[in-house]
Amino acid sequence: MIKLSSLNIANRNLVIRVDMNVPIKEGDVQDLTRIKACLPTINYALDQDAKILLVSHLGRPTEGTYEEIFSLKPVAKAASEIFGQRVEVIESIEDPAIFHGNSSIQLLENIRFFDGEKANTEELGDKLGNLGDLYVFDAFGTSHREQASTHSSIIHANAACSGILLEKEIEALTKALNNTQKPYTAIIGGAKVSTKLELIKNINSKADHVIVGGGIANTFIKAAGYEVGQSLIEESMVTIAKELLDQGKVILPEKVITSETFEGKNISERGISDVGINEMILDQLVSEKIKDIVLGSKTILWNGPLGVFENDYFSKGTEELSKEIAKSNGFSIAGGGETLSAINKFINKDDVSYCSTGGGAFLEFMEGKDLPSIQALKAKTYR
Repeated sequence: MIKLSSLNIANRNLVIRVDMNVPIKEGDVQDLTRIKACLPTINYALDQDAKILLVSHLGRPTEGTYEEIFSLKPVAKAASEIFGQRVEVIESIEDPAIFHGNSSIQLLENIRFFDGEKANTEELGDKLGNLGDLYVFDAFGTSHREQASTHSSIIHANAACSGILLEKEIEALTKALNNTQKPYTAIIGGAKVSTKLELIKNINSKADHVIVGGGIANTFIKAAGYEVGQSLIEESMVTIAKELLDQGKVILPEKVITSETFEGKNISERGISDVGINEMILDQLVSEKIKDIVLGSKTILWNGPLGVFENDYFSKGTEELSKEIAKSNGFSIAGGGETLSAINKFINKDDVSYCSTGGGAFLEFMEGKDLPSIQALKAKTYR
């Protein structure tokens, strides 16, 4: 794979695919982690007087349609402060101002506003890949998707390489994948079992313990025969969850936090056998058993919170878990946007051995899967 750090890019025009899919509330970016993660590549390019056009997606807008709620303008504002210079927003791939604006850094509007992104079309891929002198892929978090900006663009670019963040991700995760020390504990949270079923199955075959959180945990609690009331679960996954439970590695919570509404009506602490039919499980507390498992682990993989931690009523479990991981002497590796947000909210990022910017890509890489973007980069030769 050709690496940006090995190239002379003095005075070149670079199109850099980054992952700035960040949480935004009322026009303000809530978590700057993914923007800051781009700094090594940005600084390397600026130090060589290169001009930069950044490409990113944000959320899930209707393809081909501009939706203000998914605009990257708030991201450009935050990035301007982080990068120390104005980041101009470019509305169209056809804009003649690309690489000719008043700033050395430009940001193309949400790539998912453009027809052909999700379909991985050759037309959009060719345009993106050859807008500049070099196409730099630095968005590890999207490397598992075959889309125009993450796949077709690399294939059709006259010249393409990996960015510095991607190099770092591959190096760190490869080390973790090939040198996993036991006991190995995986913590998998999220809304649905179905979206992470294969991941859970694979991790279940490798890890000594699997701690489940969020809606995923609710489905497992249901599979164990407990009442879950109005909690988010997947009925179609209950049988599969039961099969995984029977293998003896999945650890259920002992106590949960329930409410009748997401806003916090009638909040209660319950044993998992005491949840009422009108209640929702919105957080889970960290039991002494889980604390002992985490502190005794030599490898910890963490993807996903235990509860709706954005709401302070339901943040205790994720906060407790964060602090236990921070105390661990094992190698801890965390990935996923919500996981990084939790780390930034509750502990010092340096207390986690490695924080990956990827979510799904992070887990698929840790399973040993070949990711489309990385495969495409490996096939490129420098001309």
